[in-house]
Amino acid sequence: MEPLYHETNKILQEVHALLSEYDRAGSDEAPDVERRLGDVFDAINANVGRLEILVNKEPPTRRQNARLRLDQLKYDRQHLEAALRNMQHRHYQHEEEARQREQLLAQSFRPNDDASVMIDHTLQHHTGLSNAHREVDNLLGSGGSILGNLREQRGALKGVQKRVLDIANTLGMSNTVMRLIERRTTQDKVILWGGIIVTCVIMYLTIKYLT
Repeated sequence: MEPLYHETNKILQEVHALLSEYDRAGSDEAPDVERRLGDVFDAINANVGRLEILVNKEPPTRRQNARLRLDQLKYDRQHLEAALRNMQHRHYQHEEEARQREQLLAQSFRPNDDASVMIDHTLQHHTGLSNAHREVDNLLGSGGSILGNLREQRGALKGVQKRVLDIANTLGMSNTVMRLIERRTTQDKVILWGGIIVTCVIMYLTIKYLT
């Protein structure tokens, strides 16, 4: 499991570099980078699926830690996928704005044409795209806050789990001590009764032969 985990983590680091490249790419380069990102995410998803199977095969003492590490990989993957969707939206918005500018500049108007209608429509469309982009950013921010709270709760649960394990270990040690005490008590009883019997036999023999 360890080699596959480290391999997946390394691929996630490569995604960061590809996202930076995609963010700087022009309209001609963006499709190629986007295709490479799709291949990388497919590899990550395949590795995560294999890790799900391997986690369930881990010994119980290591399974919880392995599950937490796998959940962290899933969180990183979802965060990067959300960043990619955000960048794709920005690329689409820029391409749409460039296309509309080209159409507007290429449009020829006659004196009787009402150019204000087209301009108003373009402005309304641009405003709608800007609002949608802002809403997506707000959703991503809220999702990041929720995930941050979940990570804090996970840390608190790990502390509780450690204390429970410490208590369980202490109880296990107490049970061992109690068993040792019970065993020693039984041995003491045997020695006591054996001594009493031997003493009685000696006293009987002494009285018998001296009288």
